Amino acid sequence: MSDRRDFFGKALGAFAGLGALGALYAAKRTWDPLPSVKAAGFTTLDLSGLSENKLYVDKWRGKPILIIKVAKNSKPNEAPNGNNKNAYEDPRLISVGGHKYMIVIGLCTHLGCIPDYFSDKHKFICPCHGGQFNAAGEVLKAPPPSPLVIPPFKITGNKVVLGEEGPEYKKLKESGLVA
Repeated sequence: MSDRRDFFGKALGAFAGLGALGALYAAKRTWDPLPSVKAAGFTTLDLSGLSENKLYVDKWRGKPILIIKVAKNSKPNEAPNGNNKNAYEDPRLISVGGHKYMIVIGLCTHLGCIPDYFSDKHKFICPCHGGQFNAAGEVLKAPPPSPLVIPPFKITGNKVVLGEEGPEYKKLKESGLVA
């Protein structure tokens, strides 16, 4: 009878131990940050291998980030508002390693749709209401009320760290080129 009691005691102890381990694991998972919170930190973009006039998309804080290595001849084929100047000369572009890049949050400032990039026309067209932006993110055709938003950034070598305000971003902010 004692052997049977010892067996049930050990089985109950093992079962309770497994339950305690499960409870500890669950408690640890509640202490860990959610994946959405982890993504809200910094995002590092390596710009060294990008091709000119090609759209690259990344993600930062749950939002799409649109990146273009702007070509020297990035003049839109047409601009309904008359602002058809070469986007390469725009002061909103970010200079990294002797090249100019457009890095913006990829949400239209009208209703938050994601605009499509047409590399042959050097412009973005929003599929929701037809708003247009040049290759620097400036408005070419309403209804968007303002240019595409530049996220806070810091340049380190050929990389851009999103989420941190570096001196280049602060200079754009002082000039009134970012919100």
